[in-house]
Amino acid sequence: MSERLVSSTPAEPARRTLSELESLPLAPPAATGLREVVRRRYLLGMLVRNTIQSRYQGTVLGWLWSYLQPAIRFCMFYFLFQVMIGRGEGTIENFAIHLFAGMVMVHFFTETFNGGTQSLVQNRSLITKLPVPREMFPVARMLVAAWHTIPMIIILLVPCIALGWRPDLVGMAAALLGFSLAAALGLALGLVFSVGNVFMRDVSKIAQTLTQFVTFSVPMMYPFTLVDTRFGGDVANYYLANPMAEAVLLIQRGFWIGTTADPEATAAVHMPDHLFTRGLIMLAVSLVLLVLAQRVFARLEAKVPERL
Repeated sequence: MSERLVSSTPAEPARRTLSELESLPLAPPAATGLREVVRRRYLLGMLVRNTIQSRYQGTVLGWLWSYLQPAIRFCMFYFLFQVMIGRGEGTIENFAIHLFAGMVMVHFFTETFNGGTQSLVQNRSLITKLPVPREMFPVARMLVAAWHTIPMIIILLVPCIALGWRPDLVGMAAALLGFSLAAALGLALGLVFSVGNVFMRDVSKIAQTLTQFVTFSVPMMYPFTLVDTRFGGDVANYYLANPMAEAVLLIQRGFWIGTTADPEATAAVHMPDHLFTRGLIMLAVSLVLLVLAQRVFARLEAKVPERL
């Protein structure tokens, strides 16, 4: 049966359920690499759909939870920071949107990173049965993270539009650059940490600990100008070397800036110089890291089945 799976057309295995694939005998080694993952996109899509469906299995509201949870989260932050304690009054206009825009980017990155780290261990039964590149599992978790980020973006758009935000080419380019940066960096880390987690389960705990720092190391709960004011330009430059700080600033440029009374003045005050240049450089560096991560993954993945 494993030989029929290898030689069959793309449409045939796509009709099989993952439970049927898990019952197959051990599969022979398959070609590896991210390019091979793209070539097997029919199986990648099946893996993504199964992961999404399993998350809401047994619930009454199902996928509506992906909208309800971020909506409640946004209302809580709005009430707590903007109504209760007046955070941002006089300094940060529409602080709740400033905060939630950062949360969207941080959520996408942390779910990509943490999900990718655990992907091989969580799919151990499939890894030994399917002749597919094992990079497929971290990639699938990145796509699942993107799927769950879409409702958050929709929730973000509602108050933005109500406050007069309109899409502009520069802002959309900034948001797209930010998501590309977070995706490349999160997938690179997910590849390395996923194979490391196979050999030592503590690696997943390390990844969770690292992602906790992300929330406080980006200009989300506070503006970037606070870093510059409190610690000076030298420290601010080191702060901006954090790729996720750059990604958060880019999504804030795409959405939050457009909700303020004077977007140009707000961008001049709260956005650092050379935002796009820095973002493009960090994206290029992240793509190089992704290539290196894939090579590290390829060197170690042969030992993955026996370790699982």
